[in-house]
Amino acid sequence: MAFRSRELFNKLIRKVGRDNLAPGVEESLKKCLPDKKCVMGRAKRGLYAGRHIQFGNQVSEDGGNKTRRTWKPNVQEKRLFSYILDRHIRVKVTTHALRCIDKAGGIDEYLLNIPYKKLDNEMALFWKARIEKMYEELGAMEVGFFSPEEEQKLEEGFEQLKIAKREARREARRLASQGTKKGTLIEEGQKDRAISDGETHPAQQESAS
Repeated sequence: MAFRSRELFNKLIRKVGRDNLAPGVEESLKKCLPDKKCVMGRAKRGLYAGRHIQFGNQVSEDGGNKTRRTWKPNVQEKRLFSYILDRHIRVKVTTHALRCIDKAGGIDEYLLNIPYKKLDNEMALFWKARIEKMYEELGAMEVGFFSPEEEQKLEEGFEQLKIAKREARREARRLASQGTKKGTLIEEGQKDRAISDGETHPAQQESAS
């Protein structure tokens, strides 16, 4: 039974009294009450955290005339990162749901801590079940630890790898700087000038003759 239906049922029972009811009245009353809570259509496609359309009156400033109006929830389309899935989840969420997710510490913790009865759509139930299953698989995995000697060897290996990378970058910069020295540029320029002079002299001699 939904929350509002259960509250209405308890209110009726308190007013009438459970002892004053006929034998089959309580069961028939439960069947008459709606078993599902009223969920907005848009809320079935995102995380709304219980936020739905609100109804009220718009009061004019001059005459105080009241006009019925509605307030829709502030819905945003966000990309929320899931650490257990190692990917972003694109979902429509309300600003209230975003504050709840930030307070919980992430989308994974929010879906794990919230009970199933408060999730009002199939998409949230699917992500919650999937995240819980992956956490169970991680909990069943065996974790191995290194001995202090092995950790020391690994640290030495990483240090040697860093030194080798540093030397390789230094050698690459040295080779790059040798190819761009000022002397080599001058020599190349002189060679190009000599070749161009040798090509222009015969033409000058023919014109002079």
